[in-house]
Amino acid sequence: EGVHASSTRGQAFRVYRPTLSDYILEMPRGAQVIYPKDIGPILMMADIGPGMKVFESGVGSGALSMGMLRAGATIVGYEIREDFAARAQKNVSKFLGASALERYDVQIRDSYEEIEERGVDRVVLDLPEPWNVVPHLPSVLRAGGIFLSYSPSITQVTQVRTVLNRTGFSELTTTEVLNRSWHIDGKAVRPDHRMVAHTGFLTTARLLNS
Repeated sequence: EGVHASSTRGQAFRVYRPTLSDYILEMPRGAQVIYPKDIGPILMMADIGPGMKVFESGVGSGALSMGMLRAGATIVGYEIREDFAARAQKNVSKFLGASALERYDVQIRDSYEEIEERGVDRVVLDLPEPWNVVPHLPSVLRAGGIFLSYSPSITQVTQVRTVLNRTGFSELTTTEVLNRSWHIDGKAVRPDHRMVAHTGFLTTARLLNS
């Protein structure tokens, strides 16, 4: 890592192994990915760690899955599109290795209809209508387990929070993550003119012990 290389046109390069953040931004994708600026907070807000059993729906291209798998979680994912599911598994295998697939069970199923999993520690959703999943969760998520949904629109947030409130969830929070870098060059110190601003809202809740 860090070796120098040059192109046939004499351009100089320094070569490093890509980070997970690098890979997510450049990997093959079918669906729009959740960006690294949100994946980090999701891992903390949903308290994802080794041995956690996570139910994920809306797997997409597997960006968030990779973050949770690398944190040590075991994932059961529902995805309605076979091409997205195949792409996600391929991306996971390419970056994390084939052994990661042992903790990554992606099924072609619709979480709006039903969820067979029981006793999961965390539920993480990236869906257009996450409120359609919430009524299933009291029998899916263990007491005290954490729910997290990623939603681009605030109207999605208000709908899912309404259903969470009447389904036995507490400790509801909604957060937006903004990412602003800085230009630092000697005494010229200022925020960059451009920033990665809104991508989505992160809504979390905990299931009460009934």
